[in-house]
Amino acid sequence: MCAAERSDDGRYVLIGGRRWRASDPLLPPDVRERLVGHLMAARRAVASARRRGDGDAEGVARGRVQRAKEGLGERGRPWWELPRAERRRRWESALGDLDSGER
Repeated sequence: MCAAERSDDGRYVLIGGRRWRASDPLLPPDVRERLVGHLMAARRAVASARRRGDGDAEGVARGRVQRAKEGLGERGRPWWELPRAERRRRWESALGDLDSGER
């Protein structure tokens, strides 16, 4: 697998010709690792729920994907528009929700 290219301003990664918002570079490595772990688990839960045809479980799992992506800074208000303290609050809030099993 090749490494994704970053845009000149560092705000996006370019994968297969598509532009995706990059994770917040302010994230400490351990926080990023935890959020990515939650994201991957939620994506697996989406796939499992879809295979079972369980729409309710799929909705819950998709909510967890959304929350992890928000914590990473990949969704919601762009991280480059937020002050450092608000960026930190965002990832701490997302981790609190995800660690406790909330959406």
